[in-house]
Amino acid sequence: MPELPEVETIKRELERALIGKRIAEVCVLNPLVVKEPSVAKFKSGLEGASIKRILRRAKVLILELSSGKALVIHLKMTGQLVYPGCGKDARVIFRLSRGETLDFNDRRLFAELRLLDDWHSLKFIQNLGPEPFDLTSAEFSSILLKKKTKIKPLLMDQTFISGVGNLYAAEALFRARINPQRPANSLSDKEKEALLKQLKQTLLEAIEHKGSSIDQYVQLSGAQGDYARYHKVYGREGKPCPVCKGPIKRTSLGGRGTYFCPRCQR
Repeated sequence: MPELPEVETIKRELERALIGKRIAEVCVLNPLVVKEPSVAKFKSGLEGASIKRILRRAKVLILELSSGKALVIHLKMTGQLVYPGCGKDARVIFRLSRGETLDFNDRRLFAELRLLDDWHSLKFIQNLGPEPFDLTSAEFSSILLKKKTKIKPLLMDQTFISGVGNLYAAEALFRARINPQRPANSLSDKEKEALLKQLKQTLLEAIEHKGSSIDQYVQLSGAQGDYARYHKVYGREGKPCPVCKGPIKRTSLGGRGTYFCPRCQR
């Protein structure tokens, strides 16, 4: 699933490409991706509106429109936005007033599109925890204090901290030298401080490199992100740790594959 760096990359690219443009026509080729309202109301509510502002909340994109409504896009596992589009793999095509198109692709139909009067009312957004960039070391330490959950699944809990998923949780924990299986409340103050620092730094580096294309994620242009070649542990089972040269291990935590170095991460 695209995480904070991938969605932030798309958000910035959408800002450059779409702000001020009018949606002339909406072609819904597969109605399953439109979660609300009805397809007819979705189309009529978008057509004729201009794109005023583009926001991101955790892994969700929000396109605020001149009509006062907002197009909310959750890419989930396989959603893509491609501009200019060609229509080949599109589930929804947004035709713009200057003849360009924005394609919404989703091979496995996991993604979600919503047209809302008030995007703040969406329950998923209301339940989001703070992003790592919103937290000080003291605040992060405080919210971990009573958490007995293993640290890796906790970092992926969007109601606890938002925007971080499987990939960047694994990378940050390696860089902070913390075993992903440790209970969150077992971390020392120094380890908590290091973890928050590495979360922020890893996310910023990934944004700089336009995200990690390890599955279906692509930039708005359709090009892949470049950050996968900087991964330290994720997807590197059996390969040498960049620090101790021992083999990277893979285990399962919370139903997700977790990569770590058992020598370096304690």
